[in-house]
This record gives sequence, structure tokens and C-alpha cells, in this order.
Amino acid sequence: MTSITRTTIRTALLVVALTALLPQFAVAAADANESVALTVYNGGYCVVREHRRLDIDSTGQVKFTDVPLTIDATTVHFKSLTDPAAKLLEQNYQFDLVSADKLLRKYIDKSIEVVCEGKTYAGSLLSYDGGQIVLKQNDGRIVMVQRRNNVRDIRFGALPGGLLTKPTLLWQVATKRPGKHLTEVTYQAKNIRWHAEYVLVLNGDDTAADMSGWVSVENNTGKTYRDAKLKFIAGDVRKIVGQPTRHAGKVDTYLWSVPTQAMAEKAFFEYHMYTLPRPSTVANAEVKQLEMFTPAKGVGVQKKYLYNPLGNFRWNYGSRYNDRSHGVTSNKKVNVFIEFANEKKNALGMPLPAGTVRVYKQDPDDDAMEFIGEEKIDHTPKDETLSLRIGNAFDIVGERKQTNFRVESGRKWIQETIELKVRNHKEEAITVRIKEPLFRWVNWKLTKQSHEHTKLDSRNIAFDVKVPVDGETTVTYTVDYTW
Repeated sequence: MTSITRTTIRTALLVVALTALLPQFAVAAADANESVALTVYNGGYCVVREHRRLDIDSTGQVKFTDVPLTIDATTVHFKSLTDPAAKLLEQNYQFDLVSADKLLRKYIDKSIEVVCEGKTYAGSLLSYDGGQIVLKQNDGRIVMVQRRNNVRDIRFGALPGGLLTKPTLLWQVATKRPGKHLTEVTYQAKNIRWHAEYVLVLNGDDTAADMSGWVSVENNTGKTYRDAKLKFIAGDVRKIVGQPTRHAGKVDTYLWSVPTQAMAEKAFFEYHMYTLPRPSTVANAEVKQLEMFTPAKGVGVQKKYLYNPLGNFRWNYGSRYNDRSHGVTSNKKVNVFIEFANEKKNALGMPLPAGTVRVYKQDPDDDAMEFIGEEKIDHTPKDETLSLRIGNAFDIVGERKQTNFRVESGRKWIQETIELKVRNHKEEAITVRIKEPLFRWVNWKLTKQSHEHTKLDSRNIAFDVKVPVDGETTVTYTVDYTW
């Protein structure tokens, strides 16, 4: 055999081998084109985009299975990437999933077997309810089998038509190219939510802190999204809410991911978008946490004290408070706040989605991180200040009392004198802001005051007072109301 003949044979064999492998390469290429992307919104829903291979038969029928239990079927958008001219003509969402009672309903007047303790009954199913099953045996006798604590098994001949094991979308597609299609399907699903979680660790003298941020996503849609591209939209996106949907599952699994890179953040319309730079699996009935940004080091913070004796006082709009007893009862607690600027020069300067900030501080005796309070924040743009109320001061006490009150209706005049005290039992001097609402009427004027006040708005003033170590500071003021 000549060398030319041998070369020709080898070439022919190589062509045959490659030809045999082509279907496998085609399958691998098809699988490579399949993907899922998930965009989760603050409002408790998500947009899912799937690239999936589907088989469209010669009549245009196709089943789209493995959809979330909470899918909003009215939001489905179908597109064939194989045949862009293909059109979705009809869609039916079927969720009549298999259950014992649904199987029994399908088997009325058909033969089943009911297995009880020590005995099996066979016959045609006449009726059933939660308490019993009624059978007509082959000899014509009627048997009533008690279900509770008696029935061990019910045997059916086969799964009747019309029942599904998974929620399914049934489509009628118009296409001139039946067969395998790579499709893009977009839809919305409910019962999935995300929010931000922040950790703020204070230094020893409460002047600086390190801050990290996490995205927590809770999936109760009834579907697992494997190797999904993840995006999160932060902002108040308007969505018309219809009837509430049922909760798809119980959250009983908590997974903490180990990130390799922080999320990319960008402005998107009037909102902000956070994109995970790698695919991640979001399983059903789990809470997953993903790092949102690289931890910020050395954030400058301030610890502040607020004595707000009347709290969030409810205004009596439209009428005056003439009764002297209004505002007499007050609390003695002094609130503790941690404030910091969300600015680039303060190691931050990034959009912060709504969520919970948990504050910790290290115990110098054993280096343990101890929890000292938390606060919820709203969506906060860059260059804004965050003020976190994390608790009440143990060693600072406030006191408020009314020392004088006069009403002269003829003169259309009210005068009230208030005395405020702040006692400091700490081993350091402090500054406390006292907030006072001037609630009796819209026209007011301070006629006497022991300390200068700051007007916060048309109804509130504040006194910033220094309180010495283990000492007390008293503030008094008199206000006149006229109408």
C-alpha cells in the first residue's frame, strides 16, 4: 500500500470520527446558550429572563415547565432566537398539580385499591371526603373506609391526564421551523425580596468605624435559579398591586456566600442597580447573602445624645391645645445616635439601599465584638448624612415639667413656662440636644430662655446644652401663644 493511499485512509477515518462527534458538539453548544438571569426589586418581586431550548412540534404546541409557583402569567414575553418570525398565539397557565384529593377526583367511577391495617379494599370509587372513602366492590357491596388513622395506602392504576407535577405554561406558537428552538422567555414572579444589611464597627472612642454592606435575598417563588446572573434594583419602583398571593414556602435555610468580587453599582433610570459579577444559585426557600461593596475603613462618626421628652407628639391641627395637662407627661430616656456623612472624603460616597444597620463595638478585655444597637435606613444617596438611633443612654437622665401656665381667652393668649433638666452620671462631660415641640398653636414667641435655642422648623426648637461630669444642667423657657 502506497503512502498516498495510507494518508487518504487516515483522512477518511478522521472525517468519519469528527462527523460522529458533531451531534455531541451541537448539544454542548446548545447547552452553552441556555442561561437564566434574575433582577430582584425591593417590592417583593423579580423579573426572570431565561434562554432555554424548547421543542416545538409540527402543530406549534410547546410546554414550558419548571416555572415558579408565584409566576405572574400575564407578564410572560416569548421570543424565539432560532426563528425571530415565530409568534406566540396562545398561552395557558396550568397549575393543577398532583395531590391525593385531585387523584381521587379523577378516579370517580374507576377502580382503585385502599390499603388499611391488615386488609385491602378494591372497587370503584363512588365518593370521598376528608373522613371516608366510599367504594363499590366487584360483588356489588358498598364499603365505607374511614381515612383518618386507618388508610395506609391508596393505589391507582395510572396517572390520569390533565394533572401536572410542575406548574406549566402551554403555548401555541406559529412558526415555519418546528423542532428545537433556542428561546428567550421573560416573566415576573412574586414572593422574592431583597434588602441591604450593614455592619458598622465602632472604634474605642466612638470617633470612627468600619462599614460593610451585604445584599440579603429571600426566595420563596417555588423555584431554584441555578447559576443565575443577578441584579438588584434599589429604589421606589411603582407597581400596581393586585390580589395578594400565597406564600410559596418557609424560609429555613440560610446560606452565606463567599464573594470573590464586590457588586458593580450604577445609576439606572431614577434608581440604582447592583450587579453581581459572577453567576450564583438562588435556591428556593433560602436566604442568601452577597457582599455589596468593599468594606469601608475609617469612616468618621459622631456619637450624639438627644433628649426628646414628648417623643413624636401628635399635632392637633385645626384647633388649639388650651388644656394645661397636654404635654405634662413625658419620658426620661435620652437617645443615643451615631451620625456620619455618606461622602467620598469620609471613605463612603456611594448610594446606600434601604436596609438595617447593625452596630458593634469591640470589648478591649477579650477582643469580642458586642452588639450595641441597630437602625433601619431608607434609600440614601451619596453626600447625605445618616443618623442612626441605636438605643438609650444608661447614665443620662432627662426630666421635663411645666412650672407655669396661663390662658386668657379674651386676649387670645396662652403663656407656658417649661423647666428641663438633664443629669449626667458618666465619667465625662457631654453635650445633649433637647428637642421641644411648641404644639399649642401656630403663632408662638419665646419671651424668656435660659439658653439660646435653635429653630428646627415652624413647630420645633432645640437647646444644645453641656452637662458636666456627674452633674446637672437646667433649661427653662417661657413661650407666648397668640391667635
